[in-house]
Amino acid sequence: MHWDQISREQPRLAALGVQRLGEPGVVLVGTIRADGTPRISPVEPLFWYGDLWLSMLWGSRKAADLHRDPRVLVHSIVTSRDGRAGEFKVRGHAVTEADPDVQADYAATVQTQLGWSPTPGRFHLFWVDIADATFSRYEDATGDQLITRWPPGSEYARRGDSATSLGEPEHYADLLVT
Repeated sequence: MHWDQISREQPRLAALGVQRLGEPGVVLVGTIRADGTPRISPVEPLFWYGDLWLSMLWGSRKAADLHRDPRVLVHSIVTSRDGRAGEFKVRGHAVTEADPDVQADYAATVQTQLGWSPTPGRFHLFWVDIADATFSRYEDATGDQLITRWPPGSEYARRGDSATSLGEPEHYADLLVT
């Protein structure tokens, strides 16, 4: 699924995703190493032409991971212990984009929007074919965990019943309600 599909079908969730993933300028990307263990790496994301794009240093290990196994998790940065700002996660597959014209357009866009100049053909470029997007956050006062997930477009709360445990999921409506 392309990011545009989320934008059309769940605009509030998509807008939050652009804010939480795009505005900080860096995300954490989970890939799978050759030995099957996870690798977490910082990457600069770009929302461009209706997709979430990730560029990586030429010859980087994280890019090699994705060429071998395209499964990817893109996770917003977490900046506090309380979880109030929430976490935005995108799971899917990284699709390699090697077309020189697309790389040149991407490099020009990065120059304009981010202020640095990648050299076309000397970086790895991927767009994320999204399987699902999830936003979760915690209510500090109650300890409740609130989850929004797309697809299928569901939201639920898990009520905090102690400092270290949550109850069963209950229907909840916040981001998906227009």
